[in-house]
Amino acid sequence: MINIENVSFKYKNSDYILKHINFSVNNGEVIAIVGKNGSGKSTLGRLIAGITRLKEGTITIDNMNTSKDIKAIREKVGIVFQNPENQIIFNNIYDELSFSLRGLEQSEIENRISTSLKQVDMYDFKNKDLYALSLGQKQRIMIAEILAKNPKYIILDEPTTMIDSYGKEKIHDIILDLKQKGYTIICITNLSDEILLADRTLILDNGEIVAEINKEELIDKYAILEKYGIKFPTLLSILVELKKEGIDLHVSDFSVKELSTAIKEKLNTERKSI
Repeated sequence: MINIENVSFKYKNSDYILKHINFSVNNGEVIAIVGKNGSGKSTLGRLIAGITRLKEGTITIDNMNTSKDIKAIREKVGIVFQNPENQIIFNNIYDELSFSLRGLEQSEIENRISTSLKQVDMYDFKNKDLYALSLGQKQRIMIAEILAKNPKYIILDEPTTMIDSYGKEKIHDIILDLKQKGYTIICITNLSDEILLADRTLILDNGEIVAEINKEELIDKYAILEKYGIKFPTLLSILVELKKEGIDLHVSDFSVKELSTAIKEKLNTERKSI
């Protein structure tokens, strides 16, 4: 479990980027953190991962303090950033993944690399050149590199912002699969469709959490997203309009792909009843 208690943060000679942040993330949850550029989302992710040093407040992960137990925290928490090209060290995919596993038995390294690449549907690229891949494929390799370390918690910092629609869909599928496998995921995003992947959505505005919305509340609370400049997912916009017409579908019951199918089925049922 992740606990964030009264966290505030500022860089040297700057105003506070985060102010009195308090929330928890339960094991197995997917949390979306959304907000305008400059709202403090990425800084919060780096603080949770132990990359940026916390000075005010407390962040504990499984009762370990990110300010004290840095090595143990980094073994439990993996973070993937927006631009995969900024994270690449080696040209070869196998070399990239094996570098962070040095010190393990060779058989264990082989097993972890194969398993993680299969999880992101990139096993056939095991010995390929990283720089020959698309941005979406590179990002999947970066996710595989984190998975190879066997983390319990994964932070995805705008993982699909630079990627085409096919690449986004592949990463969305990976997030859903990881959730089913019991991973706890924090997805920092500006992309509205990724809200649908989350159990809860936290809205950051000017460094403060201004709203927390459970997935099943999204339709009823869509005005809150609009208030803070968060683009509403297209499928949810359709559900809102359908609800106004008396056709009520519950977003908590569906994945992103299943929503469109459910809408079609519901509309077909309504037509037959006329």
